[in-house]
Amino acid sequence: MRTRDFSRAPAQARAGAMFIGGTRYTNPLVLLRLAPAWFRMVRDMRRMSGYCWHTVYWQFPLTLGTIAFFTDRDAMLRFARTRHHRRLMVWLTDGTRNATAGFIRLYSAAPDGYSNGAWRAEGPEMGHISTFTPLGAETTGPAVRR
Repeated sequence: MRTRDFSRAPAQARAGAMFIGGTRYTNPLVLLRLAPAWFRMVRDMRRMSGYCWHTVYWQFPLTLGTIAFFTDRDAMLRFARTRHHRRLMVWLTDGTRNATAGFIRLYSAAPDGYSNGAWRAEGPEMGHISTFTPLGAETTGPAVRR
């Protein structure tokens, strides 16, 4: 069911901006040295206005990443300017002693989306859409065949 009202959905669905990043660390000991600074940074992030939710992912052998949601792009970029985040980024990019690779991607949410059941603000219905969302060159999407 298409919607623009995500008021009953989880924090991730209400977010307007998403950060995803990953870092490949040099060895397991570096991860132990990282921990205190990382926990301080997360504590600050959770206290910030505009923070919605985050999670951490791991990819074998030494890559850790973060996916974080914020109310809007400005809130996300304000977090990037915080003291603990800046210190951690300097530590990570100080040659190749601590990390050998990393990436950051920033995404913005479109106002339209989908919701069902208890997360549907317009009612508790569960249901399917009758047409797919149109692609860039289409004015209407094709019918959904069941």
